[in-house]
This record gives sequence, C-alpha cells and structure tokens, in this order.
Amino acid sequence: MARHHRHAAHRHDEDAEPRELSPSERYARFTEVRRRRRSVAQRFADSLPFELDGFQMDANEALEAGSNVLVAAPTGAGKTVVADFAVYLAQEQNAKAFYTTPIKALSNQKYHDLVALYGPDKVGLLTGDTSINSEADIVVMTTEVLRNMLYEHSTTLEALRYVVLDEVHYLADRFRGPVWEEVIIHLPSSVHIVGLSATVSNVEDFADWIASVRGETKLVISEHRPVPLDQYVLVQRDPRTEPELLDLYRRDEHGEATTKPNARLTAKLDEFDRREMRRKGADSHDRHRGTGRHGRPDGRGGRRRVERYHPRRWAVIDELNFLRMLPAIYFIFSRNGCDEAVEQCLDAGLRLTTDEEARRIDVIVDEMIEGQLTHDDLKTLRFAQFRHALEEGFAAHHAGMIALFKQIVERLFEEGLIKVVFATETLALGINMPARSVIIEKLEKYDGTGIVGLTPGEYTQLTGRAGRRGIDTIGNAIVVDHRRFKPETAVALSSKRVYPLHSSFKPTFNMAVNLLNSSDYETARDTLDHSFAQWEANASAWQIEARIESLEKAIAGYEDAMACEYGDFTELLRIRMQLSDLQKNERRRLKHEVFRDNAEKSRAFRRLDVRIAALKEREHDHPCKACPDFAQHMKWGNRWIRETRELARLRDRYDSRTGSVARQFDRICTILERLGYLERADEDGVRDYTLTEHGQLLRRLYSERDLVLAQAITAGTLDGLDAAQLAALISSILYEARRGEGGEPRRYPGGPHGLVAQRAHELAELDDQMLMLCEDLGVTNYLQPLDFGIVDIVYDWARGDSLSEVLEHTELTAGDFVRNAKRLADVLQQIAAAEPYMGVEHVELAARAHEAYEAVNRGIVAYSGVD
Repeated sequence: MARHHRHAAHRHDEDAEPRELSPSERYARFTEVRRRRRSVAQRFADSLPFELDGFQMDANEALEAGSNVLVAAPTGAGKTVVADFAVYLAQEQNAKAFYTTPIKALSNQKYHDLVALYGPDKVGLLTGDTSINSEADIVVMTTEVLRNMLYEHSTTLEALRYVVLDEVHYLADRFRGPVWEEVIIHLPSSVHIVGLSATVSNVEDFADWIASVRGETKLVISEHRPVPLDQYVLVQRDPRTEPELLDLYRRDEHGEATTKPNARLTAKLDEFDRREMRRKGADSHDRHRGTGRHGRPDGRGGRRRVERYHPRRWAVIDELNFLRMLPAIYFIFSRNGCDEAVEQCLDAGLRLTTDEEARRIDVIVDEMIEGQLTHDDLKTLRFAQFRHALEEGFAAHHAGMIALFKQIVERLFEEGLIKVVFATETLALGINMPARSVIIEKLEKYDGTGIVGLTPGEYTQLTGRAGRRGIDTIGNAIVVDHRRFKPETAVALSSKRVYPLHSSFKPTFNMAVNLLNSSDYETARDTLDHSFAQWEANASAWQIEARIESLEKAIAGYEDAMACEYGDFTELLRIRMQLSDLQKNERRRLKHEVFRDNAEKSRAFRRLDVRIAALKEREHDHPCKACPDFAQHMKWGNRWIRETRELARLRDRYDSRTGSVARQFDRICTILERLGYLERADEDGVRDYTLTEHGQLLRRLYSERDLVLAQAITAGTLDGLDAAQLAALISSILYEARRGEGGEPRRYPGGPHGLVAQRAHELAELDDQMLMLCEDLGVTNYLQPLDFGIVDIVYDWARGDSLSEVLEHTELTAGDFVRNAKRLADVLQQIAAAEPYMGVEHVELAARAHEAYEAVNRGIVAYSGVD
C-alpha cells in the first residue's frame, strides 16, 4: 500500500504544473548536466591551470577507457600529468592508487606534492624506513616496497586499481632493475599500470611486452621538448682572456642548427692548440709528425701531448652569470669534484645572491634544520661552511651528503635562491629541479671499473634538466672544453636523443621461494618466461639461429676441402685449439686467481704446464703432420678454426637466450633444494617443490645476499652476538666500498681473535661456499666477496658513539654512512620479523636483531626527511 501511495504521489507530481525556473537555476541545471556528460579526463583537464598537450590527453583518455598506458617523452615534457590523472581517476572511482618511484628522494617529493592536493589524511608514504598512513587511498612508495607487498599478499593491495611506475626505464639498472619487471608481472590483473619512461629507441617492443603480460596497453610517444634546447661549448684561450660560448652546431642560412659541428668552434680549438704548442716550444715538424688533431699523439713516435688551457669552474659560472644564463646545474662526475667546485667559487670571490635572497636562505635553512641534528652533528658535517656557500648562491648535491642537506639544496634551488648546483649524475634521475642551463664538465666518467664515455641516453638525461617550462623560452646545454674533447663527439651524443632499453632481469633466491610459495613449479617457470628479459632473448634468437645454420654449412665445406688420407685433420685442429686456449686464456686466468699461498699457486701452474706439454706432444706426433698437402689443408683449417670458434660462441648465445630465464630458475631451485630450502614434491611425473621452514625464512629476507644471510641464520653464525656485534657483522653483507676501498676494517671489535673476527671468518667461508656452489651449477648473478670495511664503524655507532666519533680518521662520508646504516636497519627489521621461521634454537636472534635495529636507527640515521 505504501508503495502504491508513493507511485501515486509521483504521478501527482508529474500531472502538476511545472514550476517556472529562474535563469540562475536553469543555468545551474544546464551546467550540471554538461558536467556529467564530460569525461573524467575532460573534468581533470579543466581543473588544471594550464592547457594539456595532445599526448597527455591521449594518455588520460586511454587510461579512463580501461587501458594500461606507457608514456615515453623527454624530461620536462609533462609525463607526470598522466600519473596525476591516474590518482585523480582512482579518487573518482573510490579506489586506491599507488605511485612508485626508484628512489626515496623522489617518493618524498611526490608525497608532499600529493598531500598539497588531497590532504594528509588521503595520502601515505612507504619507503622501507618510513611508514606514514600506509592504508591511505593514495600511497607513494619505492618500487621495492610494492614488490615485497605483492609477495606477502598484503591486504593493503585490496581495492588497488592504478599503479604508477615512474622512471620505468630504470628496469635497465643492473642491480635494482629486476624489481620493475617483478611488479609488472605480479600485479593483479584488475590493476592498470601507468609507466612513465624516457624516450627509448625500442619503446614499441617494451609496450608490446607489457601488453603480452597485462593486456591492452596504449603507447603514447612525444618527442617534443616544451622548452627548445640550444647546444653550446664553452672554451677559453688562456687565464687572461674571457671564456667564450660557441654554438656546438653549424647553422644554415636560415639560422637553424644542422647536424654538423660548428666550423668556427673547430677552428677556434685548433687555434688554441697551435698557440699552446708554440708556447710550449713544440716545433712544426714535431706537431705534424708526432701528433694528430688537437696536439694528440698519433702513434708515430711523436712528442708528448700538449694540452690546451681548459676553463676553470668559477670562470664558467662567472661567464654564465654575466650572460644571464643562470640558474644552472653543473654536472661533475665526482663527489670530491662537486665539493671542490663550491670551494673554488667561494675562493674566487663569486657571489650570486642579493642580501634579501641571503636572508631568505637563512630563514629556510634554520626552519629545515631546527631540531633535526645535534650541535656535534652539525660541526661534524661542516654545517657552517655548507651554510656560507648557500648564502653565496652555491651548493653541491651528491650521494656523499646526508639526505637533509640534499633536501635543503633542492628546496632552495626550486625557489630560485641558489643559482648553481654542482651535482653528480644522480641528480638527473627524476627529482624536480629544472634549470635554465645545464653544464657538463666532461663527456666521460668513471663507472667503477674505468673511464668510459657518456652514452646518448645519459647525455639526454642530463641535458633534459635544461629549460624551465613556463619560465624559460629556451634551455641551454653547455659542454665545457676538456682534455680529449672533440666537437664531433658532442654532436653525436646530442643528436641521438634515444637509446635502447634492455632488461637486467635475473631470478634470485628470494624470488624463487616467493614464486613457489604462491604457485606450483610450472606456473612459476611460466611466469618467468613472461619477463621482458625473455621477451628480448626470444626476439633475437631467430637471427642467431640463421647465422648458426650458415656457419654449419661453411664448416662442413671446409672439412670436405681438407679431408686427409693420413688421419683426422679436424682432430689435429681441435688439439691446436685446446693448446691455444690453455696457453692464453687458462694461464691468464691463473695469473688473476687468488690463492691461499704461493705453494698452491705453483702447483696450479705446474699442472697447467703438464697439460700443455702433453698436448704439444700429441700435436707434434699427429699423423696429418706428415701429409704432403699439409700446408694446403691448413689453409682451410685456419678458416675451420675461426668459424668453429664463432659457431661455439653463437650456440652458447642461442642457448643462453631461449628459455634462459627459466633455466636460471631451475639452477636456483637445484641449489635451494640441496641446501634444504625446498623439498622436491613430484607427482605423476610432474616436477614440483614445497617450501621448508628454512624456505619460509628466506622468503622474508630481501637483500642482494639473501641466501648468504639465510645460511648465516640457519647455521648459527649470528647466534650469541650482542646487538652491536650483530649489526657490525651484518654490515658486511650489505656494504660495497667505492673504488676498491674497504675489504677489512681498521680493527675488529674485541680484537683479531675476538668473537666478531671469528664470526666474520665463518661468514666469509660461508660466502665462499655459496659462490662455489653457484659457479658449479651455472648461477651467474652472484656478487663480489663480502666487504668488512665498516664493521668497526657500525659497531661503534650501535654502541652509542656520536657521528663525529665514528667517522673520525675514516674516508667514509656522512652520506655514505647514513645510507649504509639505513639499509642495515632495514635488514635487521627483516630478521626480527622472521622470528617464527627461525626455529627454537635461534629464537634469541630475532630479539637481538630488534635491539640492533633500535641501536642503529637513531639520530641522523633515523631522519626520514618527510616532515
């Protein structure tokens, strides 16, 4: 009856004379109807204070239509607008969005940006050492955190609809890159991803791979720079003259840059070389006979190189300040070089700030530093010198600095108060610090093993910071003249704006047990077959296969041509090949191998000499040596040897490509089964594994040396240590010294025969055992030997010493110490949380690990940088 009355009332309302709406009411109703008809992408675009570019609208509309999206565009083009729309879309749909970044600094920066838009209640942050509002609708995190959540089947993933993968091209990184592929593969199918990438030459392949794993994927490419980029070289004849800024490119009659070096630049450098030669007393004969272009030796017995004068850093800044080309980021591929550059500018008396700017800098620095560091910490960090440089308008920015100092530099630069930042290339990775000009000191850098040239991708990434959208009409990329500089090199780097993206994915021990915890063996193997690494391998395998077939036919022809009635000629050739390998490669390998003592080394070389002598005898007595056509046969034989070596190399490459990732997984499973982390559970002839209790322990240890750490726990190597000793010992699993430093600490706590030294020896032996096991079974992603270089430093810190005390008389910077201590604290937390899987015999270890975490994660180490 009630329902009848409601319907009757409704009919009565319909029959009633409609009320005349006022003009304002009619307009409001019209506006509401139009608003509802507009797409979410249009409403988002209307909410912005600027007009969106076409590629941004295309990406947003595709995302709203239910597609995954991959955006490839230059730095500064506005890719993050698409990521911001994914967050906006999630809010419209009452769903969750995760925003992932490769580094904590980027996560912190994006967290603050989103808090400003949506408020602190709706935004969270997870970076391993920081957890804020983790169940929020919008959570910013490092990619590793999301990977761990996927493996743990975290409830935080519920209602997740969108995941942004910022700087997704980072998956090419050798050490951390595989995490991106793990995330892309393992995210639930209901989740849409937004990948933001630099422009790479094989982006179509990458997009096809994402589509093969996640379904429909829209690729959006923009090669347009919102702020055009001019390319220059800064040269200087000598210290008495002013630096000169010259175009890198030759320009046509219309003033447009071509792809050829500027002839005036080349002539100027040649002129400088000639003047320097004359000044040094080099005569024309020596110059033409013994040196190549720019006074360099040409290999024909000439005199030593005469170097032209290169502009000093302070002179470069002074000239760019005069030309109104600041603010600038000055890339120097050395931490010490960045610090020295600041001092050089101050010593030269340069000042780039006004009195008012200096006062504002002081206010901001005081605000950011207040309550964060002790007076002793500030003194150790040379805060007074740091502040003075800021007031003058200069700063360094590199990994050797603590996070707080880097954040101060970033904020002051963003606000236009600092005019020049001397930075290592890490600054080029995503942090929002565009400048009017980017200066590159050299087109080469030290990569950890030697001096290498910049790649086109690295050059593009660095110069991408030049030109502030909405502020500058042009950006400036400036290369400073330097030793071995050639304009042609700079032209080649700057004209090629894209570079290939290649996978660095390899299965790990932790990955294997996590996969097998949630799926059977075949499913886990199939999952790895879907990696981008395998996609790339499969794509190139057919080319190798065609080359193999061609070589096999050629080798068969050579064998027919050199057939010998005196014996098997190919047997003789194989003896010669084996002899050559032993004499060259094996002897070289033994020279670089580390032996326990000289006696062991001598025995190894004697065994090699015996093998070589036996082969020489076989070669000398081979019946084919008596053949009258021996020389003619060897003509074909040399070709046979060359092509046979090439065939073997190609077969190895082919085998390593087809099913390579899954085969690596098989080898890892064999190791884990042998060590008791997995149990074979074949059923009806189908291979499968189950995790043991040790396997459940390993599943929770996310470290590059996950297996060594798990072995140390299960073997009892970490038992019986107090908190400080435990922290000190585990530091060796994480620490990697820069440029060959480290290895052994200055001292072992308790002396060379104390408990820590004893356990360090046991841990090193354990690591060696794992290395040998991996080598025997063909697992190739094992790391360098353990480094105990900061054991004493970590021990003193965990015992309560101050920052100045632990860093006294060491080469370790505060930034390096803090970064290593944070990684250590993270692993100690993992050990503490893994208590249920340690077994009763190791129950005390979890408690000690928690104590060690508290002892390490204090003071400057505990600072998160998100306040």
